[in-house]
Amino acid sequence: MNGAFASSTLRAAFSYCVQQVRNYDYHHYLCLLELPPAMRKAAFALRAFNVETSRAMDVASDPRIGLMRLVWWQEAVDKIYANKSIEHPTAQALSSVVAENKISKSWLKRSVEARINDARREATDIPESIEELEKYAEDTVSTILYMTLQAGGIRSTAADHAASHIGKASGLLLLLKSLPYHASRNLHFSYIPVKVASKHGLLVKQGGQQEILIDSREGLCDAVFEMASVANAHLQKARKLAESVPTEALPVLLPAVPAQVLLDSLTRVQFDVFDPRLTRGVLGRPPSWFQFKLKWSSWRGKY
Repeated sequence: MNGAFASSTLRAAFSYCVQQVRNYDYHHYLCLLELPPAMRKAAFALRAFNVETSRAMDVASDPRIGLMRLVWWQEAVDKIYANKSIEHPTAQALSSVVAENKISKSWLKRSVEARINDARREATDIPESIEELEKYAEDTVSTILYMTLQAGGIRSTAADHAASHIGKASGLLLLLKSLPYHASRNLHFSYIPVKVASKHGLLVKQGGQQEILIDSREGLCDAVFEMASVANAHLQKARKLAESVPTEALPVLLPAVPAQVLLDSLTRVQFDVFDPRLTRGVLGRPPSWFQFKLKWSSWRGKY
């Protein structure tokens, strides 16, 4: 009876993970459907963990509550590896995945700790360089791909390197897409680095503090273009590794496709992140068009 109840609870936990990814990370939900069935449970649990930690600050009415949620997840990772039970469906699914696969604890910890450090950053504490944002993208996005490869039993330096570049590209582009949202929360475009903002006339000093303002739409578009160009370079580097990547790793690297779609959408609106077309469909493209592109890439074994 207990075994049947545990099995039912675990099925419900994985179902919850799938629904969370579908609701809040739809373009990656579609990517995960292209994975071999044996890899999907782990992939959805890992991606749901990313949804939980990435949304912690957004769903909180008070930043302190959001930070508490992230600290809770930090402690949950320790409990998972100590084989302690946790009453949360994503944590339960993740615990099962960790037990069945040799998932590196350091990557899970790195992911949530990067979120915590970001949450503790003041709105006026602006990153100095794009390299800082690349590291943040590596820690929060690339790590999910590393762990998915690991859960699939894929050991490949080329695949890991490609995952690193794809994660950095995806992370940077999603930060760019979210700039209007951060502006609406009076965060003063805290994800445009000081060096980039200064170069394009967006950096001002008010009350002895640095702030990034958007009075110059042209300057903002130029700054977005510069950052998007770095993301594009990462995608190109990832694709140059394709011939060395094992066939079984190719579906895991499909998130390069939505990254490219977002990059193309930004290009189409001349890097104006406030253009309403970016909020339509899937990353600015019609859903059917996006799904066809993803399916076509998957069928061809491309990313």
